[in-house]
Amino acid sequence: MAGKRKAGKADTAKKAKTVAVKEVKAAQSKAPKARKPKAKKGSKPPSPASDEKARILSSEVVFEGPLFRVLRDRIVEPGGVESQRDVIRHNGSVVILALDNAKNRKNPWVVVERQYRHAANRFLWELPAGKLDAGEEPLAGAQRELEEETGYRAKKWKPLVEYFASPGFLGESMMVFLAEGLVAGDAHPEEDEQIEFRLVKLSDLLKMIDKGAIQDGKTLTSVLLYARKAASIRKK
Repeated sequence: MAGKRKAGKADTAKKAKTVAVKEVKAAQSKAPKARKPKAKKGSKPPSPASDEKARILSSEVVFEGPLFRVLRDRIVEPGGVESQRDVIRHNGSVVILALDNAKNRKNPWVVVERQYRHAANRFLWELPAGKLDAGEEPLAGAQRELEEETGYRAKKWKPLVEYFASPGFLGESMMVFLAEGLVAGDAHPEEDEQIEFRLVKLSDLLKMIDKGAIQDGKTLTSVLLYARKAASIRKK
């Protein structure tokens, strides 16, 4: 009799557990499911960014050097959020995608430089580039930088793109120019610049990018955008 009573109790407990599990599952199925946020899909491309600006409540210079200054701003953003931001302010920079395409327009030679970058703690392959002087026009700055760093001058100049490298804290914009019709000359870089430059075929430069041998953002942005645009023009 004792064995039967134990078996009966076990069966009862098992049935109760089964009922409880079913009740929990039923309750879960009735409960509203949390919706996952989804990005809106549209047939049209996103509209250009708004020109709205933040309202500055206060601004303090916390560091100033020869290249840039750091500001601590208290602001009210366009959405109404009040916050404090530390921002690096800079005159802006220019980047030059200099091409020798006299013999082959589909696969031109590109002027690239190799120099040590202490912030990255390594040597990097880059396009010629440099900071603008206060009040200097971007095109004039690009022409000056190309000649200073490489000795080249160009007969034809055209803007390619302007972008912000790290807009979360860096106010520096970078204006990229396409330079064609190169004329060689003597380079005269600044005293603290040790620059090795050479011409590399666009196809080889794209292979370097694929292999991860190009780690400089301005070079990646400029070369890939140019290659995409050039391929698009050839298809037409």
